[in-house]
Amino acid sequence: MEDKLRSLQTEAIEKIEKASDLKELNEIRVAYLGKKGPVTEVLKGMGKLSAEERPKMGALGNEVRGAIQEVLESKQEILEKEAVLKKLEKETIDVTLPGRPVRTGNKHPLTKIVEEIEDLFIGMGYTIAEGPEVEKDYYNFEALNLPKGHPARDMQDSFYITEELLLRTHTSPVQARTMNKAEGKGPIKIICPGKVYRRDNDDATHSHQFMQIEGLVIDENIRMSDLKGTLQIFAKKMFGEEREIRLRPSFFPFTEPSVEMDISCKICGGKGCNVCKGTGWIEILGAGMVHPNVLEMAGFDSKKYTGFAFGMGPERIAMLKYGIDDIRHFYTNDVRFVTQFGVEE
Repeated sequence: MEDKLRSLQTEAIEKIEKASDLKELNEIRVAYLGKKGPVTEVLKGMGKLSAEERPKMGALGNEVRGAIQEVLESKQEILEKEAVLKKLEKETIDVTLPGRPVRTGNKHPLTKIVEEIEDLFIGMGYTIAEGPEVEKDYYNFEALNLPKGHPARDMQDSFYITEELLLRTHTSPVQARTMNKAEGKGPIKIICPGKVYRRDNDDATHSHQFMQIEGLVIDENIRMSDLKGTLQIFAKKMFGEEREIRLRPSFFPFTEPSVEMDISCKICGGKGCNVCKGTGWIEILGAGMVHPNVLEMAGFDSKKYTGFAFGMGPERIAMLKYGIDDIRHFYTNDVRFVTQFGVEE
């Protein structure tokens, strides 16, 4: 039995040293050290040995197994290194080849406009306020001096979900919610960007879904001159220092007095062209002093606090700033449209 074990050890080691790959090496491992291998078969015959010989053969069996296992591990390490080297040779990368160009995405023009306006007003001390797009009728209309049956509701034909829930028609409900949270104590200085929805036929200048950015300031001694100065800064920063503004009387249920703001035409410099329809002015937003009724409904003392509000459409501003002639370009997901605006460094 001893000779047989020594012979198997020599035979296994010779085959291991000649193995050319890991697969062949594993087959040798199974063949000699597996449950049905010759070493195991020889050791099964230990039961026929005398009590004195069994310990000796058991120790020899373990020695043979250990010697074969040691050579196997050593050979495996060598073959694994060789396999890695062969793989690296096949996968050699030519670092002198030019890299594949990576296309960098662009910000959507509406995103750029909204962020630009946000940065401008944050720099003036405003904070950004947000609210739900599915809004209560109370905040969308009633808290803004538009009770049920008010004719001005027809100006904003709405998507109603229930009698008391609708898709908001403007971002003014965010102002109403903010005033309610303030519990009659100023100051408030916010802008409210977000999507709004109205029943409208989509064409070059109208969409059933669009964006608005509204602003609200409430404090003691807020005057119309504060509103005008704020809008003047906005116009010059967005459209150029040479821009002039004018305020025209208008009507909004939640402001009194109400105005519409025009800017001098960027194309003709105020002389008159087809863009401004020969007037030299382009309408840009609506604004006014917060109506006392709106202040009172929100819990503010209208004799102590005053405020102003304004609202603008980023689509309109983007169309004027970038010369875009159709509002539908913003929503048709045409990559060619977005790539025109480039990447800002």
